[in-house]
Amino acid sequence: MKPYSDYLPHRMRQIACDLTAVALIALWVWVGRWVYNQVVTLTEWGERMEDSGAGFRRTMDDAGDSLGSVPLIGDGIRAPFDAASSAGAELEAAGQAQQEAFTALATGLGIAVAAGPIAGVLLLWLVPRLIVSVRAASAKKWLATGAGMDLFAARALLHQRPRRLLKAHPDPAGAWRRDDPEAIAALATLELRSLGVRPRATAGLGSRDSPALE
Repeated sequence: MKPYSDYLPHRMRQIACDLTAVALIALWVWVGRWVYNQVVTLTEWGERMEDSGAGFRRTMDDAGDSLGSVPLIGDGIRAPFDAASSAGAELEAAGQAQQEAFTALATGLGIAVAAGPIAGVLLLWLVPRLIVSVRAASAKKWLATGAGMDLFAARALLHQRPRRLLKAHPDPAGAWRRDDPEAIAALATLELRSLGVRPRATAGLGSRDSPALE
């Protein structure tokens, strides 16, 4: 691929567009991360619930172990504490489940908030940039073979605006049909300029870099 234009003004616009797109992507990544951090704080309730359940369970287990060692009556006394310990374990498990739920919610919201705008930026920026880069590389390859100027002149008649064609030549279609070399060179350069490719044979010529072709 050919990522950047051979012409400085076009290249600077491409670089500015790339930097803007990268900045927008970084911004939305930050927004998504911020949303995640805000929602994930809700897991604190689950952590407190888990800690409370775990503490209560340990307390009941310790009390049950202590009273359960009393001869003759130990087993009867231990049963209520075992039941209370089970309730504490359930509270602990509920706290863990709540943390997992809020973490999943935070992750989903963070991705949902960031993914749409990032996808939009990629669609509106990256896809056109890749297409232009591939076309520019293909044009560069054609020029490297020493052929293709007539082809690019014909493409200019199809793709370029009439106003730009008339600035390149007063009678672009007629000159192309007459195989006018100067007209073909001007039209081909016009098409190649739109792709960001400078013809080697015309590099540095003032007429090719004139404002009329910008």
